[in-house]
Parts: sequence; C-alpha cells; structure tokens
Amino acid sequence: MAVDLSVVFCGVRFENPFILAAAPSTDNADMVARGFEAGWAGAILKTTSVESEVVSLAYPMMVGLDIDARRLVALENIDLISERHIDQVEKDVRRLKKEFPKKVVAASIMGGKKEDWEELVRRLEAAGVDLIECSFSCPHGMPEKGMGSAVGQNPELTEKTARWVKDAAKRVPVIIKLTPQIADIAVAAEAVKRSGADGVTAINTLKGLMGVDLDTFVPYPNVGGYSTYGGISGPAIKPVALRCVAEIARKVDIPISATGGVTTWRDAAEFLLLGARTVQVCTEVMRHGFRVIEDLTDGLANYLEDKGFSSVEEIIGKTLPHVVEHSQLPRDKKVRAHVDPEKCIRCGVCYVACRDGGHQAIEFGADRLARVDEEKCVGCGFCPTTCPVFDCLTLRPASAGKGRAVS
Repeated sequence: MAVDLSVVFCGVRFENPFILAAAPSTDNADMVARGFEAGWAGAILKTTSVESEVVSLAYPMMVGLDIDARRLVALENIDLISERHIDQVEKDVRRLKKEFPKKVVAASIMGGKKEDWEELVRRLEAAGVDLIECSFSCPHGMPEKGMGSAVGQNPELTEKTARWVKDAAKRVPVIIKLTPQIADIAVAAEAVKRSGADGVTAINTLKGLMGVDLDTFVPYPNVGGYSTYGGISGPAIKPVALRCVAEIARKVDIPISATGGVTTWRDAAEFLLLGARTVQVCTEVMRHGFRVIEDLTDGLANYLEDKGFSSVEEIIGKTLPHVVEHSQLPRDKKVRAHVDPEKCIRCGVCYVACRDGGHQAIEFGADRLARVDEEKCVGCGFCPTTCPVFDCLTLRPASAGKGRAVS
C-alpha cells in the first residue's frame, strides 16, 4: 500500500511533515540546499532582523548534558538570532525558491518595534518566501531587549504583535513560535488566533542552566569566567513539548507545527497523534546531519502502513480523545506488576526501587529472582521503568480478589 506523507499546513503543501527548524543548520542557503537535497520538505531560515539590529554573539555558546553513558541528552545554547540580517536572507530565499520550487522556504523573524516587523514581512514576501514564522519565544539574550519570550509570555503583547505581522502580510501565512515558559500556553495560542495569524509553533527551547564546573565554580558554558542562562533543547524537553502541543490542540482550533526533542520517527508520530500537522527538527540534525530525514520518512511511512493508514492526515489528533483531566481518569481499573522469570537477570534493581521508592511489594529471595506480592502491589508503575531488561517487568490486570484498594 502506498502511503501519502504529504500534509497541508496553513494552506501550504509539504511533501512530508518534516521541517528544518530555525537554527544553525538553516543559517545560510548552502546548508538549506543540502537539506532539501537530502529530502526535507521545508526549512525555516534562522531568525533574522533588520540591518540596524546589533547581534553580538558570545563564544563558546553550547554545552551538552550527558547521563550515564548517553551523550547529549540535552543541549544548552546561548546563541542569539542570526548575524545575517534581512538583506542576506532575502538573497537566500530567492536562490532557494529558484533552485527548489517544490520545497517550502520559510523564514523566521524578530523585531524590536512595529515598523521592524512590518518591514521584515514586506521584504520577505517580495523575495518569494512561502511562510513566515515569528519568534516570540527565545528565552535568553533577546528578552533583555524586550524581544523573544518577553513578548510570548504576555498574551496581550502576543496578540498585538502578531496582528502587526498578520496585517502586514499580503500573501503568505504567518505562524507564531510560542514559549513554554508561560503558565498556560493555550492562552497564548488563543491570543494568536484572535490576532488573525494562521498557526503556531510549539515549543521553543526551555530556559535553563546546564551545570557548574566544580573546580572553577563557573557555570557551563564558560565564557571568560562567566556564564548565563540558555535555551535547553534535545531529547530531554520532549515531554514538555508534547504536553504543550496537546494543550493547544485540545483547547484552540489552530494549526500547530511541533518542535522540541524530536530524534526519531516515533517522536514525530507522537506529535502528529497529539494534533501537530508538521514537525520541526533542530538538535538531532545538528548532531547527526541532514541524512536523518531518511530514517524519519521511512520510519513514519512503515508505521502508517503497519497500522493500516494511507496518509499522515489520518493520524493527526488521533490521541487527543485519550488525554483528559486528572479528575476524569478511571479509578476502577487495577493493575499489578508482573515479573517474567525467564527474562529476569536477578539484578535486584526493581527490589531496591520498590523497597525504597514504592510499596515494598517485590520480594528478592536466596535465588535472587524477583517476585511480586500482589497483596502489597498497587500498580504504581515505577518498577518497570527501572528494569534494565525490556519487557521483563510489565503491568497486568490484577487477579480477581487480589490487591488492596487504592484511594
């Protein structure tokens, strides 16, 4: 069965749902061209500004978080918007549209005042851009100037600024990139919808501090003996991004482009199932290159075929009916932990976890085989997350008459 990976987002057709996010990987036409040749459906050029905006970068600007043997679970950057102003980005747009007419060439913009936003829109439309993304969400550096997340954290300012951009746009759709650093991201999305803008991107990076060098006492990254807060991206932020996409999709009727922690086709499928129409990728591309698009498209196509779907459109939002408020969760479905004795390697990890973090329901005898006491187990779900062997520890419906009631 042939699977149709194409999607329509804000009236623009993409050959597949995968977009290169505004990032170092999209900071010039040569890089984007290589991405298009690899198979990416679209790219959002790194955020640009008017020529009068001074962009002063500090180096080094990136540092990763490693956990156990896994490298780059998260990436912190103190990068700013592009040093390449609108005059250079205009040229990139013209070149890319000429060389790749079927690809979606989008641009990200940031302005300090109404006139700047309007000028950026006019010039990009004249250059032939297909879509404009507005960054209301950069968590570091730009908020000091009243830009970035300083706009996105204020729904009234979000609505006003988005309306400036949308009113200036005569031809292309306008989407607003939202910050997760707000009490209710759906409120920000509602403000975007009221402005008349066409869609939203969720989310930008999370503001954070990666760590401290215990020898020098300087936080990372060390910039001449000082550091600052930066934007956290990578796999670690995916749960936050999923939550934000779901909240917007459940409460606001507006197209969503998802970004935040996508490393595999599985991640992308989750965002689509929660209501996103396109998926943007940044950190994974920076780490493994543009070639990851092959794994993303092949994996998603195989998944859709295996599930009996013929197009991406069929799965968008399919998970949303299963997302409810905590008070709506069923209380009458009891589960208990179950150990597969054939897979148990007798490490005792689950025993310690349940003993010191659970309900003391796992027994660990002289033979070192883990066993579950169903009278004590409440089915909290912690022990399966600690087991080093896939599918050795699972949750199953409780046996009739077994287990105590849980309030």
